[in-house]
Amino acid sequence: MQRKAYVPGVVALLAALLAGCTGASDDGGSTDDSNPGDAGTASAAAQPGRYTTLPEACGVVSRSTLDSLLPGVKQLPDETQRDTAYAGEATLTYDTDRKVGCRWKVESADATDHLLVDFERVVSYDNAVSDDNQAEALFARKVTAADLPAPAVSPTAGAATGSAAPSTGASPSASASGSPSAPASSPSASGSASASASSTAAPADLQPRLLDDLGDEAFVDDVVGNSGSTAKQRTVTVAFRTSNVIVTIEYEEQSTTVGVTPDSEEMQDKARKLAAQLVDSLSA
Repeated sequence: MQRKAYVPGVVALLAALLAGCTGASDDGGSTDDSNPGDAGTASAAAQPGRYTTLPEACGVVSRSTLDSLLPGVKQLPDETQRDTAYAGEATLTYDTDRKVGCRWKVESADATDHLLVDFERVVSYDNAVSDDNQAEALFARKVTAADLPAPAVSPTAGAATGSAAPSTGASPSASASGSPSAPASSPSASGSASASASSTAAPADLQPRLLDDLGDEAFVDDVVGNSGSTAKQRTVTVAFRTSNVIVTIEYEEQSTTVGVTPDSEEMQDKARKLAAQLVDSLSA
C-alpha cells in the first residue's frame, strides 16, 4: 500500500505566503515563474513498463507441456487432429500489443480438459502513474475478485508446541505465500503423527492462496463445480504479474467417470509449472 503524502498546516501556510511574496519584485517587475513546476514534474514522470509487446499466445506453450496438461492429445487417431489440437484457438482481441490469448480443448477416455492462457500488457496514460503501478493495481483487483480464503493455520500446531496461541506474524503469512514450510506442524503425542500431519497439511498446501515464487506477485485459485447433475469439474487458475504484464492460466478438467473429482494437487502442479515456464519466456 502506498503511503499518502501530506503537508503539515504550518508548512503549507508558509509555502502559500512565500509564493505570494515572490509574485512580483520590489521594483514592480514581474518574476519569471510562468512554469514553476515544469522541471520537477518532468523529472518525476513515471517510467514505462518493461514490456512493449506480447508473445504469440498459441505458440508460447510447448507440445510437451500440452501433452501433460491435455493427455487426450496423444489419444487422437490421426496426425491432422493432433496438429489441430496442439495449435489451439486464438481468443478474440482487437489489439495484439495489449491483449492476446489462446485456448485448447481435448477430450479423452478419462476426462475433458480445457486450457486458457491470457496475456495482458498494461499501459498507464497518467504521467504520474507508471505502467508497473497501474498493473499492480489491476492485479490487486484480480486478487480481490478471486476472494481467496484466509490462510489456514493447523489447529494442532499451537497445542503440539505447548503455546497458548499461534504467532500472528509468521504462520499465516507463510501459508498465504505458498511456501513449502507453511503447512508444517509439530508431531502429535497420540502416536498418529504422520496421519495427523498429512491431514492438516494438505488443505493448507492446496487451498487457494497467494504465491511468492512466480513473477512479481501471483496467486492460485482452485474451484470444484458440478456440470450437469453428476459430473465433477475442477478449475485451477494461476495468475501472475511481471512488471506491466499480467498472465492468467485457467486449467479445467471434467472426469468422464461419475463421482470422480479431478485431483487438485496434480492440476495445481501442472498449472504452476506452465506459469513458471511463461515467466521464463517473458524474461528471456
